[in-house]
Order: sequence, then C-alpha cells, then structure tokens
Amino acid sequence: MAVSFTNVSSEAGLKKLDEYLLTRSYISGYQASNDDLAVYSAFSTAPSSSYTNVARWFTHIDALLRLSGVTADGQGVKVESTAVPSASTPDVADAKAPAADDDDDDDVDLFGEETEEEKKAAEERAAAVKASGKKKESGKSSVLLDVKPWDDETDMTKLEEAVRNVKMEGLLWGASKLVPVGYGIKKLQIMMTIVDDLVSVDSLIEDYFYTEPANEYIQSCDIVAFNKICKLFHKYQSPSFYLLALFLLLY
Repeated sequence: MAVSFTNVSSEAGLKKLDEYLLTRSYISGYQASNDDLAVYSAFSTAPSSSYTNVARWFTHIDALLRLSGVTADGQGVKVESTAVPSASTPDVADAKAPAADDDDDDDVDLFGEETEEEKKAAEERAAAVKASGKKKESGKSSVLLDVKPWDDETDMTKLEEAVRNVKMEGLLWGASKLVPVGYGIKKLQIMMTIVDDLVSVDSLIEDYFYTEPANEYIQSCDIVAFNKICKLFHKYQSPSFYLLALFLLLY
C-alpha cells in the first residue's frame, strides 16, 4: 500500500513527514529507494532544520544521489495526492542528481562489500573474543574417603563395587583398602582424584552414596583428607601414581 503525503512545501506537510521519519531512515524499507527519490523531488529547496527528521533524511538522500545513486524500486508513494509511478522516478533521479565520476564510485560505496581493512579488523575482534573465551586449566585434588557399612554382615565387596560404579566427568577412583573398626566391622578407605570445577565431593556423597542402590550397603561416608595436587607434580606423573603415593604417605 502506497504512503501518501500532503504538500511538503507546506507547514502541515512538513510536520506530517517529520513525524513519519521519526522512527524511519527511509520512506519505505531499509535502504534508499525510488520512494525516497519521489519525495525528495517534491522539495524545491532544502527543508528547515527545525524539522529535524526531515532535514536529516533530506541531507542523507542528497548525499547518496551525489555519491552512488539510488537503485531500489521501493513500494510506491504519493505526494500531494498524486501517484508517482516507480517507472518515472529514474528520470527524476537523472534530473536531480549530478553525474558521479568513476573515482567517486570507487572511493565511496555505502552499500558495498567490506574493505580489506574492515575484514582484518573483524577477524582480529573475533580472534580476541575466542581467546578470551578459552577455558582456564582447572585444578585437581586428591581425596581420601572413609565409607562405613551398616553392620558386620554388610558385603564389603558389593559396597566397594557400589562406590566405584559412581562415574562422572573429572572423577578417577584410586587405591582402596579395608580397615577394621571394631566388633568385626570394617570400613572402606578409598582414594579418588577429582577435577575441582567438575566434581563436588559433598554432592557426590549426597546424590550417589546416600541414594539407592548404594545406600543398601553404605551407612555413612566421611572425608578424611582433601589435598590440592601440585601442578608441577601432576605434569610429570599419572593420576594413579600420585594417588598411590599419597595413600602410602598417609598410611
């Protein structure tokens, strides 16, 4: 549907056009078109600066005509209740816009492709964002757990199996042994290595040891030792090595 404007030489016409351009850059669409040329050609002189939006639009269209021209068809527009056919607007453009020389076309292209400098700057920004988004190396810890059974009749082999069946990213089970507690009851002491950012020991105990099926064998679990692993140390040794080393040092 064509947009209509009253005489743009009148105060009422300018006011309506100024309100229309308050939220728009062009008469129709998102680029300069023949609709803009039709309205532009209705002005005999540049509009007053008191009509801020009209003055801004007029200056922009005038600059486009001088630099690169306007080629989009538009959607049709009426000025002073007279239809302006889109086929006739190229003649208006020829009459109003001075011919631009080849040098100007090469130097300024408002709707052209990115220059080499712009592409390079975009690539540098993308690389900087990617570098800032790289995940920092997470620390590791070795943890010694005391896992206690319900009574002396609890199958400790199945208890340890229930413990080791807990698998998640960043968790590695290590050496283990059974330690007498008293009255024929033994507890399981077991080492594990965790990636600090991936594994919460408290959540592991609550969510896995105290729920079925593990809670059939596990009465309680305590953290006996919690030690950060030196980065220099684990750089040269495997997880199994420092798990065994810590276990032997503690016991």
